[in-house]
Amino acid sequence: MSRRIIPVADVSAVPAFSGPVQTPSGVLRDTLSRPLRDLRISVTDRCNFRCVYCMPRAVFDKDYAFLPHSALLSFEEIERLARLFVAHGVEKIRLTGGEPLLRKNLEFLIERLARLTTPDGRPLDLTLTTNGSLLARKARSLKDAGLTRVTVSLDAIDDTLFRRMNDADFAVGDVLEGIEVAHAAGLTPVKVNMVVKRGTNDAEILPMARHFKGTGSVLRFIEYMDVGTSNGWNMAEVMPSAEVVTRIAEHFPLVPLEPHSAAETAQRWGYVDGGGEIGVISSVTRAFCGTCTRARLSTEGKLYLCLFAAAGHDLRALLRNGSSDAVIGSAVAHIWQGRRDRYSELRGSSAATLYAADERRVEMSYIGG
Repeated sequence: MSRRIIPVADVSAVPAFSGPVQTPSGVLRDTLSRPLRDLRISVTDRCNFRCVYCMPRAVFDKDYAFLPHSALLSFEEIERLARLFVAHGVEKIRLTGGEPLLRKNLEFLIERLARLTTPDGRPLDLTLTTNGSLLARKARSLKDAGLTRVTVSLDAIDDTLFRRMNDADFAVGDVLEGIEVAHAAGLTPVKVNMVVKRGTNDAEILPMARHFKGTGSVLRFIEYMDVGTSNGWNMAEVMPSAEVVTRIAEHFPLVPLEPHSAAETAQRWGYVDGGGEIGVISSVTRAFCGTCTRARLSTEGKLYLCLFAAAGHDLRALLRNGSSDAVIGSAVAHIWQGRRDRYSELRGSSAATLYAADERRVEMSYIGG
């Protein structure tokens, strides 16, 4: 019998800190002086797609053991943690998964989060990343609940290739309909993320650019990353963002645009003829660790400080053992203040010994992109 590899969600959860209380100041910095500004919350580890770079069917088959509902953070627990993170300086919350729209009654959570404000009274930037499969039926209720905007993952405009990549026989037309409904509902600007894998879907770069040019959607091309251990990542399959930009510019002249903020992950390019913009996210060839302000909260309440981390910090244990807000908030502060993660900058260098070669990192399906 062949041995089936099950990706490890969390190799060795780090015990949460229980030291002296720290009063939130709204500015929390790590060992590299990076502030905490963004929180990504995974609301489910389940997905109805089986994309080969994220949840390959060979691993996530019908026998795969997903988390039981009792292990997931409740909406009340998520809201409580989000409020504590906001007190420490978080200004943007992104809901992710798995596929977040599979979480029942997600609108109720969005309503709770939409009521949170920063210490100086500003509303949060509340966003969601989705594969788009349920977006057409959900977009209006998401907007009504208080969601600001959405990002849709779409790796091909060709229907045959898209069905092959999502490995769920889901039609590209249904995702495109979801994008249109999201626009109509006001979840804008809609961002469309395409993971580019050389030899698999790089021929779709121009068709994708052509389709979304002038639509108001911001198309972003993401370098294929070595997240987790289940996707068989190979550097030879990475297409550098510079090559993507060159390929598009040969047909549609581009001009560089200024970033919206210093922590922005995407380099922005505008069409010279005014047809909108594209973005490229180059976490392999042009690491942006030095300005990373993101923390990630897993479906079962573990705090991760990097997309490429191997271990999380168990906040759910604190929530469920009766710890006060002051204790949990202090644990978050202590964890972030000790942060030194910068995997993408170290990838391939001698300094990468921080990350053991055989270390099994957290899966993207578990922690979100």
